[in-house]
Amino acid sequence: MIIGIGTDFCDIRRIEKTIEKFDDRFLDRIFTKAERAYCDTKSGRASYYAKRFAAKEAAAKALSGPKTGHLRWQDVEVKNDPSGRPVIYLHRAAKERLDSLTPHGMNAHIQLSLSDDYPYAQAFVITEAVAP
Repeated sequence: MIIGIGTDFCDIRRIEKTIEKFDDRFLDRIFTKAERAYCDTKSGRASYYAKRFAAKEAAAKALSGPKTGHLRWQDVEVKNDPSGRPVIYLHRAAKERLDSLTPHGMNAHIQLSLSDDYPYAQAFVITEAVAP
């Protein structure tokens, strides 16, 4: 059963300019240490940051409801599994929100798809409740 859907589109050039202007102040505020460690090893790192930025926005949309507030940026974290597939991990308020949206007796699952074609990055998130 689908709980929520979210998508976001991000201009990689905007992320590049923001990194140039604010560097660590921006990166430390938005991204976790693990996300930074991953993105900073990549050539064209701005596209990796842009995809993660879009994923955080898409996840917030998928977790939103009529009375939900904002989430902290670092409550949504994007990592990669051993095959390279992007995976979302929720922390603190984001995890609590997903738990509150998940019907009793079901398990929450998050699907994430990331894509980029310079100068754009896109993320699509589906939150779902599945039987154990």
